[in-house]
Amino acid sequence: MRILAINGSHRGEAGYTQFLIEKLFEGAAGAGAECESVTLSKLNIKRCIGCFACQKEGHSLTCIFEGKDDVAEVFEKMRRADLIVFGTPVYIFFMSGLLVNLFNRYPSTCNCFDLKISRCGLRFHSIDAALCSKPFVTLISQDNVEEEIHRNIISYFKTYARFMDAKYVGSLVRKSSFVAGHGKNDAKLIEYPVLNEIYAAFRQAGAELAMSGSISKRTQKRANQDLIKIPFIVKYLARLPHFKGLIEKEMNQRMIRRS
Repeated sequence: MRILAINGSHRGEAGYTQFLIEKLFEGAAGAGAECESVTLSKLNIKRCIGCFACQKEGHSLTCIFEGKDDVAEVFEKMRRADLIVFGTPVYIFFMSGLLVNLFNRYPSTCNCFDLKISRCGLRFHSIDAALCSKPFVTLISQDNVEEEIHRNIISYFKTYARFMDAKYVGSLVRKSSFVAGHGKNDAKLIEYPVLNEIYAAFRQAGAELAMSGSISKRTQKRANQDLIKIPFIVKYLARLPHFKGLIEKEMNQRMIRRS
């Protein structure tokens, strides 16, 4: 099993996304998988300029940036992989621009005028299945505690899976990244013992990917569990004007104490 992780974090190898990828890889490598990580922030991947030159006669499927950046190397690594991990922090309710930029370069790998129907019955065009149809996992990190923050990313990849005939085999979401110290503060493991269970679940997720090609719902639940438990009554009261102000005050006082 060859697993390729694509790290879309602007912080690259110094970020929490890479830290979580490494936890995943510890389990995958221990179960016999061959693991590799691509850090997009270190590469030169030019943005698609929408010129459509790759679709014109005499220039078919050749991007104008061919040989001028690193996208071909990344695409080739994706073709060789058996499974792909798309890793990204949340940037303004969506994945990083680095990852979006990579996906926007897909058109140069397919004939957009060769119409097809996906296995889900969706009308689309031909795709490079070796590139786009690999089973994949999403690995998302966010400082916020709210589920709504990463919802757009999950929705995007569900659509991606349906149009690309790719299996979405797992979703790992690490909320409260700031509170966890972004993996760089070992004292957080003592302050929040549940982090040890969470990171163990990431390793287990990697082992499951290596052995079965997917992550069990039980392991995903353990990996994605809340670091900070917010009672339902607090969520309800936060909607009321009077209590909203009190809760905001308490949240900010806690932030000051932590800084």
